[in-house]
Amino acid sequence: MKASELIDLGNGLEIHFCLDAGDTNAQFTLFKVVIHPNAKVPAAHFHENFDETLYGLKGSLTLRVDDQLLQLNPGDHFFIKRGRIHSFINETTETVEILAFANPGVFTADYFKDILELMKAGAPPDRERLKNVMLQYGLVPVAS
Repeated sequence: MKASELIDLGNGLEIHFCLDAGDTNAQFTLFKVVIHPNAKVPAAHFHENFDETLYGLKGSLTLRVDDQLLQLNPGDHFFIKRGRIHSFINETTETVEILAFANPGVFTADYFKDILELMKAGAPPDRERLKNVMLQYGLVPVAS
């Protein structure tokens, strides 16, 4: 068993990749997301090529899926079928942890590494470049 790979986006959001597509014959990817209070979270988006299931580990995450608003608490799970617009935010003063399962395994740690490169530039990332990285990995941003 190998250790998870930590990708710290430096904005209150940490990604701990457990299983990448290469580990599962592209069947799925599995990663833990740590969302600190006031974290900069991804824009509302949908996935073109994969479904995502979220499982609450710690804290309470506010999740919006299409027009539905819900709280994901420890032990709760929510299936997000590809094409459904979703976003999330930690509105609490506690750190939130969720487990994310994406299938099939077309979504990889490389997405977060590419986002990290944009974040390292110092200034706020160029929105057009950010959008292009999202689209490259099958995430389609949606204006909120």
